[in-house]
Amino acid sequence: MGKFNSFEEINSWQKSRIFNKKIYLATENSNFKKDFDFVRQIRRASLSISSNIAEGFERNTDKEFVYFLYVAKASAGEVRSQLYLAFDLEYIIKEEFEMLLNSVTEISKLLSGFIKYLESSRKV
Repeated sequence: MGKFNSFEEINSWQKSRIFNKKIYLATENSNFKKDFDFVRQIRRASLSISSNIAEGFERNTDKEFVYFLYVAKASAGEVRSQLYLAFDLEYIIKEEFEMLLNSVTEISKLLSGFIKYLESSRKV
């Protein structure tokens, strides 16, 4: 489980918490608001990132934690895909799209690194 005492100490969880707020704020604009299903889906996918990090940590085994980190990473990919659609539909402007895309990409990279670390430490 690494050297963490709680999931709140995990950098990818901290960044995903901030990202969740950014997604909620972005989806409050009038363009997004009219597409209720899309708003709900992108928010749920975003929440899934931080929620799976937390749930995996609380399972107290590296094997289960890694599984949930993979689920969190998959949710990050889902959000990335949805951000492209939001931009294509002009729900968000280019600057907001790039900022959100960079944030979720960073989280995904952090998760990949953490997964590799946990998987290699289990093999020893």
